[in-house]
Amino acid sequence: MKVVIVCVSVSHGNTARVAEVLAGVLGARVVSPEEIDPADLDTCDLVGFGSGIFGMDFHPSLRRFVEEMPPKQRGKAFVFTTSGLPEPPFRRYIRRLARSLGRKGFEVAGTFSCRGFDTWLPFRLVGGIGKNRPGTADLEAARRFAEGLGG
Repeated sequence: MKVVIVCVSVSHGNTARVAEVLAGVLGARVVSPEEIDPADLDTCDLVGFGSGIFGMDFHPSLRRFVEEMPPKQRGKAFVFTTSGLPEPPFRRYIRRLARSLGRKGFEVAGTFSCRGFDTWLPFRLVGGIGKNRPGTADLEAARRFAEGLGG
């Protein structure tokens, strides 16, 4: 199975740690949006798309990468993220990215999210939230999620 994970992790490496666990289970290569041509994803059996959450949405470079892909028939995909706070019911960014991937021709096989260390203002004033996250239990949950995808 050919698997690629497109990941943006910029603040504390939270999402990169999750991506590496997923990649280890799935035998995947982890790349940034700038490191891969969207056409290269056409030959993949499974593609992961993940980033930390910035301003209650995925990183702009990941969203732009997905938006610029031409619609065509593709394989399966999954979405993953880390964030300081859980996804709020009034801002379903995970569902929105999954729908965008569906419009681009992917069959979304699942989503995964966990908490991550976050020092975005105003959290910086108190030393951040989600300290030591993702932790061992989070990474184990990521491993189980990847196994469910076929790893």
